[in-house]
Amino acid sequence: MPSWQGKSKGNKLGYRIFIGVLRYGGVRPAYFLLVFVSIYYCLFSYSTARSMYRFFRYKMDYSRWRSMTSVYRNIYIFGQTLIDKVVVMAGIPNRFSFDFDGEERLHAMVHSGKGGIMLSAHLGNWEVAGHLFTRLNTKINIVMFDGEHERIKSYLEGVTGGRNVHVIVLKDDLSHIYAINDALAKQELVCMHADRFLPGNKTSEKMFLGTPARFPVGPFLLASTFRVPVSFVFAFKETATHYHLYATDPKVYPGAKQGGWISRWKILWV
Repeated sequence: MPSWQGKSKGNKLGYRIFIGVLRYGGVRPAYFLLVFVSIYYCLFSYSTARSMYRFFRYKMDYSRWRSMTSVYRNIYIFGQTLIDKVVVMAGIPNRFSFDFDGEERLHAMVHSGKGGIMLSAHLGNWEVAGHLFTRLNTKINIVMFDGEHERIKSYLEGVTGGRNVHVIVLKDDLSHIYAINDALAKQELVCMHADRFLPGNKTSEKMFLGTPARFPVGPFLLASTFRVPVSFVFAFKETATHYHLYATDPKVYPGAKQGGWISRWKILWV
């Protein structure tokens, strides 16, 4: 994880091609084009393919052939979720259907009048989940690394009309800490990933899949400091056109005291 630099792969031309196909042909032709793009990444994105292959081969104990096909399938489905994100955010006609398992739990968290935190990981399709969160009728703040190239981001925002949620960007000047505090003070919801970090971030080492792994401590310190309800939320693609969103029961985690929270975050976030 430390090698990640907070930037998405791809370029503006690639986004333009896929969006053009989506607008004039729909999702199916875009999925067909994705077959060749996925083959390209399997062959030429060596570091990505190698990491996934090692996971399937040595953690899942798959055969060599099954590991290789699993790498391709993983890249292909991930590409589908990126296409789906643009379709949903841009309002392009589609046949997607959704199940929202635990929606009532998030509504209860909103109505509690305390705000709350939704934690997730880089699994499924967070952007599609964010689109469904509009049904909660409250302001959603998503904390993220703003590492995409500016030209790609501006192009996508022009196509989609902008994000339908408020984005809190992680910055070196720690201004995001105050933005998160303000959002929770206004009883709004704050969403963030809790499984990825950049070099220099404070982490905690835990056993994961039989091997020591490092995880960021910032999101968990935030939850215990502000003592607001926390729900773990995931949105998974189950079929070509169906998504299933899950939300756990909100829970308040006691721990760090609120006094001195800014100093504590300055130490642990950077």
